[in-house]
Amino acid sequence: MTKHDFLQKFQLSILNDSLHQYQHHTTLKPAAVLIALIEENKQLSVVLTKRASHLKHHPGQISFPGGKMEDFDAGFVSAAIREAEEEIGLNSDNINIVGQLLPYETISGYVVTPIIAFIDKKQNYVIDENEVAEIFHVPLQHFLNVSNHYTVTIERHRKPFSIHFMPFEHHNIWGATAVMLKDLAIQLS
Repeated sequence: MTKHDFLQKFQLSILNDSLHQYQHHTTLKPAAVLIALIEENKQLSVVLTKRASHLKHHPGQISFPGGKMEDFDAGFVSAAIREAEEEIGLNSDNINIVGQLLPYETISGYVVTPIIAFIDKKQNYVIDENEVAEIFHVPLQHFLNVSNHYTVTIERHRKPFSIHFMPFEHHNIWGATAVMLKDLAIQLS
């Protein structure tokens, strides 16, 4: 899928409901992540990170650059861009916002708004080793192929709860990151 194809499909469809049905039972902290897309060889890839193994929350998990909103953030877009700059050195001048997906309530107590953006050109990433262990790209087509989607249903608070997985090479992409990608794939289909 090219950038042009993505824009056409994304802008012509609206996702009114998410596969992610988890609702947290306490007050949530706002957060934002950046679903950064980069065009490589006329195909889009998604920029993902592997979180540092020493982190208290979600160590070693695959995620998008992002984090909790700070009081000085002007909104979700501002928070997502700031976090991407801090975590992987994305230059805000090279980030073109396209839109956003529905917010997600996480088990860890956040309501996360995914912001979708194109990155103009290949970046010279600068990893903040306090937060990120690795940066890698996955072809968007991998996430659009439903044969790469797996779901396990568990019980949480006496209700069924689905956990989504989308393995890629040696990476296990799961949880909120996987369901955001799955919702994006549904919106583009």
